[in-house]
Amino acid sequence: MIYTKLLLAIKKENADLEKQVNKLNKFSVQIKESKIFLCILLLGSIFQLQAQDRLPFDQGKKYILADVKVNGKISYNQQTVVTFSSLEKGQEITVPGEQISNAIKKLGKLGLFSDIDFYVNKIEGDSIWLDLDIVELPKLKEVKFNGVKKSKVEGLIKDNALTKGKIVNENLITTTKNYIESKYKKDGYYNTKVFITNTPDTTEGNQVKMLVNIDKGSKVKVKKINFEGNKKFTEDNLRSAMKNTKQINPIRFWKGSKFIKDKYKEDLTSIIEKYKENGYRDARIVSDSVYLVDNKNNLSIKVKIEEGSKYRFGDIKFLGNSVYSDQMLSRIIGIKKGDTYNGVLLEKRIADKSKPDGEDITNLYQNNGYLFSNINAVEVKTANDTIDFEIRITEGPIAYFNNITVVGNDKTNDRVIYRELRTKPGQKYSKEDLVRTIREIGQLGFFDPEAIDPKFKNVDPAAGTVDIEYNLVEKGSSQIELQGGYGGGGFIGTLGLSFNNFSARNLFNKEAYKPLPMGDGQKVSLRLQASQFFRTYSLSFSEPWFGGKKPIQFSTSLSYSKQFLYTGNTGSVDKDKSFDITAMSVGYAKRLTVPDDFFVFSNSVSFQYYNLNNYNTGLFTFGDGSSRNLAFTVGLSRNNKGVNPIFPTSGSEFSVSAKFTLPYSMFNGVDYADLKNQEPYKLKYKENAGYTITANALGELPATGDYLKEVVENSKIYEKVYVYEDASTDRGKVDQEKFKWLEYYKIKFKADWYTKVVGKLVLRTLGEFGFLGAYSPSRGTSLADPDRGVVPFERFFLGGDGLANFSLDGREVIQLRGYPNQSLSSTDGDPIYNKFSLELRYPITLKASASIYALTFLEAGGSYDNFRNYNPFVLQRSAGFGVRIFMPAFGLLGIDFANGFDPIPGFSQPNGWETHFIIGQQF
Repeated sequence: MIYTKLLLAIKKENADLEKQVNKLNKFSVQIKESKIFLCILLLGSIFQLQAQDRLPFDQGKKYILADVKVNGKISYNQQTVVTFSSLEKGQEITVPGEQISNAIKKLGKLGLFSDIDFYVNKIEGDSIWLDLDIVELPKLKEVKFNGVKKSKVEGLIKDNALTKGKIVNENLITTTKNYIESKYKKDGYYNTKVFITNTPDTTEGNQVKMLVNIDKGSKVKVKKINFEGNKKFTEDNLRSAMKNTKQINPIRFWKGSKFIKDKYKEDLTSIIEKYKENGYRDARIVSDSVYLVDNKNNLSIKVKIEEGSKYRFGDIKFLGNSVYSDQMLSRIIGIKKGDTYNGVLLEKRIADKSKPDGEDITNLYQNNGYLFSNINAVEVKTANDTIDFEIRITEGPIAYFNNITVVGNDKTNDRVIYRELRTKPGQKYSKEDLVRTIREIGQLGFFDPEAIDPKFKNVDPAAGTVDIEYNLVEKGSSQIELQGGYGGGGFIGTLGLSFNNFSARNLFNKEAYKPLPMGDGQKVSLRLQASQFFRTYSLSFSEPWFGGKKPIQFSTSLSYSKQFLYTGNTGSVDKDKSFDITAMSVGYAKRLTVPDDFFVFSNSVSFQYYNLNNYNTGLFTFGDGSSRNLAFTVGLSRNNKGVNPIFPTSGSEFSVSAKFTLPYSMFNGVDYADLKNQEPYKLKYKENAGYTITANALGELPATGDYLKEVVENSKIYEKVYVYEDASTDRGKVDQEKFKWLEYYKIKFKADWYTKVVGKLVLRTLGEFGFLGAYSPSRGTSLADPDRGVVPFERFFLGGDGLANFSLDGREVIQLRGYPNQSLSSTDGDPIYNKFSLELRYPITLKASASIYALTFLEAGGSYDNFRNYNPFVLQRSAGFGVRIFMPAFGLLGIDFANGFDPIPGFSQPNGWETHFIIGQQF
């Protein structure tokens, strides 16, 4: 064999290579993946010796590759491996040469093999045969964790992709180890150590069992943060500037004292920024040290500072500006000569990186098309304690939007997205329009708002054009509500379906049913709720772009409910006594352009038909008959809340609405004053009619019905009061006639603000007011007849979780946590309420699959039967905490624990703790 002769020649000529050659089984040119260049040199030495012995091949000679044979136990097809090496039969190669080196590199990049060795097997003339010996990397059979709770194992496996069949290489082991150590260090376990061992599985092929041992050690906290060299600020001032790194303080329960290296470096920068905000431009960190104390369980930090001198602003001049005047730019900068130097403020007034829509010079230019503008503040002179600046501006050419594309919308039709875009091809570039577009896409509710990513493509300063590609991640927009529970004496079942991205135009297109026609941004909701004593059905539809050309929302709804009389004492249901409501509504809402395009003007017409069949309860003054409620509602709202509708971090929402009916008493010919005088307690007292009022109850009375009514109502001895009754009159019949057509007006106002406090912490501030009234309070000044009074429907009920529960009388239920449901209003509801709320929210996760945030709140509200008793400062107060979970398939779910600080009306003790379950609401 040629390779045997060659091996002997090598041993004679070069004894120094003997150890290396012995490692080359047969005549081998063994090339390790990590030693490519060393092996190439070795090959060169070997073939030089071959040439000296006059063997039939020369160094650098070109051969024709006859075949490559793959040796070793592998699970892949041999030809597939050769194909990945890019070596082909009949290919001209050089030995040694670049082709073999490249083949090794390509096979190595696959990450499937631990050893890759090429051997020369045979040479005949210009043909050469090669052997490829490879060792396949093992695959993961199973993984076990020691040192952590079982509940954490699944998350660690998922985060590190430790799935069965995963190739186990050094990279996997290293990245897994680093990830786990870093994860626990962020939680305060700074001494975490991870040890990973792999054991071959003897029962199957090339597989291993992985064992991950985690030693978290003790939780390391920051015991002390000390400063040296600080004279202008106290240590407490400097510690407060460190938002992420805090020393141990048992009083501060809301913020831990864990140490995270990256966050600590950010805090050092925050310390310098604090100095710069107060004039100390030259302040710097001379040194900082972090060292373990208390047997390595805690850390101490020492920071040495050089403060420098305090400076003031001198002259600020603008250079290069032709679009905007010096005076206008000076107003935006807002800094005057002699002001204390504030480097952080100056940077924000030039370009506020924390606010994409901030009022700064960069946004001023970019909102007017100057995408390529560049603004820099340069110190030009320092004299004593005064610094002069030049704001150097390069305006550049005006840019225009060119191609606008959207990717990632698998279900939602392009036109639904494009009609919301504020960035149109050919329009002047505007950063403001770009930010607004991101908000509008997020508000659709069809995409993950945290993942909206506008990418700049083909930015061409010469042509003055830029392409924008909006990258979206679609999320489930339809919801299902399926629940059962026990309440009001029986089992209650609920089935609700909401299709928030429906397509009505494809209703008769069979191919569009996947499982329903979707993608046009319409909303269809169906809901059924039933128990042994009531049932309700509802259907609603809305189209946000009615006609397809303008943002005019059309909506309509239809509902029917039936409630049977329920006797709480016996638990029985009398189906011969019922209360039915049939309701329908049609409305439209139009987006305005003045004062700005956040305003929406809305109108709707609604009709409710209330039918009572022997339904005598405390809710109504009549048990048989019907009422009709034909009302017109007009509203004005402004909503500029942040991108994420589930967890807005900025913006506000204001709304005011008026709902009113026709003044029927002006033209229906009914004398309500006469009806009023027919009521039993309003009849005049007749002394000689044989009826008397006992003296010990009321004393002497004049023969007037009004005074008699007042005394009767104030008397506590009703059994001793005898009033003249006319058998032909009935209070229920009187009220049935009075409320045959409901006559009222209702005013509501709501203001909702969202403010980012620090980091991800968001403050929500809320105020509400509602008033239900009759058209005139007194005779002679009325638009309608004053004797009708306020209707028994449409009233406000305050208290509890805000859910309407099983009351179907058209009431509005106002949430005020910490009290039982509807407990803060009178039995029949009140015509006036107000409410105030402060709520702190913190996001746990805002992923598309599930958004979760925690909250704590303070609330106060009041319910009043008339304006004489109205006092916005006499309120029932509460405080508590809770959590919200939003899943696209199920909507918003949550639970609150609230403590009512004040008594419920009629009681003397504070109400105490209440638990509220939240379904489908967004407080």
